[in-house]
Amino acid sequence: MSTLYISFSAIYKLYWETCLNSIFNQTYKNIQVIVVNDGSTDDTEVLLTNLLDPRLEIIRQENRGASHAKNKGLENAKGCYIQYLDADDILSPDKIE
Repeated sequence: MSTLYISFSAIYKLYWETCLNSIFNQTYKNIQVIVVNDGSTDDTEVLLTNLLDPRLEIIRQENRGASHAKNKGLENAKGCYIQYLDADDILSPDKIE
């Protein structure tokens, strides 16, 4: 299993859908996707809860900053390999393979 950790920011809101599609469309399917919602005040929570992929794990916390959010994602990772992503990143379909 590989773990993909995504950091969402309101600044990159326009790219979320493309980023998430590039993750969920990986040719290697045995992945865990962790999103840490670090106290967002926009509609991030709505976007995330509307996703119906069993590989997705959403962690909610008060705003504690990017470093804490990444560490929280790492604490919950079950995979042997970790891929950090920001919401404006796009993976090629075979990146995790």
